[in-house]
Amino acid sequence: MQLRFTRFAYQELQDAIEYYDIQVEGLGSRFKESLELGIKRIKEHPEAWEKYSESTRKYTMGKFPFKIIYNLENDLITIIAIANSHRKPNYWFEDL
Repeated sequence: MQLRFTRFAYQELQDAIEYYDIQVEGLGSRFKESLELGIKRIKEHPEAWEKYSESTRKYTMGKFPFKIIYNLENDLITIIAIANSHRKPNYWFEDL
């Protein structure tokens, strides 16, 4: 299974890591570890996670208020958004 991030999702990831590191030293690293665990689970069972729209699925991160929104097409997983659950729902959808 191949994986890629949209430019938008990659920027969200970097912003979240930076934000959490400003809040508490090392928290950004814990966020990244949690995200990596989620991506590992998605890669192992890409169709196991809840459908979010017609073409996307979501993985909810446990300890952080974020969802990994992704699309599965053949052997490619595209991370569309690292969506903050406290923001306006589907804000990322407008950027597709």
